[in-house]
Amino acid sequence: MLRRQDVGHRVVVRRIVGVSQDRPLFTDALGELVELTETELTIATAHGTLRVPLREVHRAKRVPAARRPPAADVVALELAANDAWPAPTQARLGSWILRAAENWTGRANSALAVGDPDRTLEEAITAVEQWYASKGQRPMINTPMPLAAPVNAALDARGWTARPLTLVQTGAVQALVTEVAARRDLPPVELADSPTDAWYEMVAAHKGTLPPTAKQIITGVPDVVFASVQDESGALLAVARAAVTGPDRWLGVSLLQTAPAARRRGLGRHVMRAVAQWATQRGSARAYLQVEERNAGAVALYQSLGFKTHHTYLTRVAP
Repeated sequence: MLRRQDVGHRVVVRRIVGVSQDRPLFTDALGELVELTETELTIATAHGTLRVPLREVHRAKRVPAARRPPAADVVALELAANDAWPAPTQARLGSWILRAAENWTGRANSALAVGDPDRTLEEAITAVEQWYASKGQRPMINTPMPLAAPVNAALDARGWTARPLTLVQTGAVQALVTEVAARRDLPPVELADSPTDAWYEMVAAHKGTLPPTAKQIITGVPDVVFASVQDESGALLAVARAAVTGPDRWLGVSLLQTAPAARRRGLGRHVMRAVAQWATQRGSARAYLQVEERNAGAVALYQSLGFKTHHTYLTRVAP
């Protein structure tokens, strides 16, 4: 049977799904163990997240990992993503990064657990709890997997819960330019150095009220651009934010949104192609984005654009 130390690793689970002629019927599931509680386990499979009650598990074990990026590549990408979404308050705990931004978004309000915290794991978690408590915030820790599997196991033991699994997906910038068809039938994508009030309003409609720190995060990157598509009356049809950060010049795309009445017209692909063109002029060869695994529509769009999952992470929340 699996243990908490197996969280973040590849596993196979044989599940009892019924009985036929007095014999149990089984089905197997292969994926990454996301969470293990006293009553159920959760695995991220190629077909989505699967929750299995422990009473239905006949057999489960860890299996050799699928080909994964080197740990150094995961750390480098996570640091580039941190630069692209800069929390206004940051502190170091060894190599871990503590981040706070008035509770606006999990990314900007969780400790990034990569590298060595320069103390025991238990001491590091306690220090995270104390740091967030001093700011009146609920402690959260971002755990890239399987890199942070030991952190996840320790947090499980402390009763921390998890937000939905997030996929960190990557793709080639040039492919977005050359392999995504230009759309002359759609209004052009406008790229600006700063967001307009209407741009902020569209983001707020999806993300909720934007505190001052939200605008600091959104605009606080040297190489950043704000994309928008308007109809003939000037109403926004789609928006997105793109930033190039890190020594590897990663293009990070965020806040890609389409107005409800304008969906299924190819505007997401239209905007992605435009920001990729912008990024090529800044020496960017690789793009990444972060999307919740349960957001099937967005995951399908990015898959059609050539994005594949580089690694995953969980945002863990203190009890």
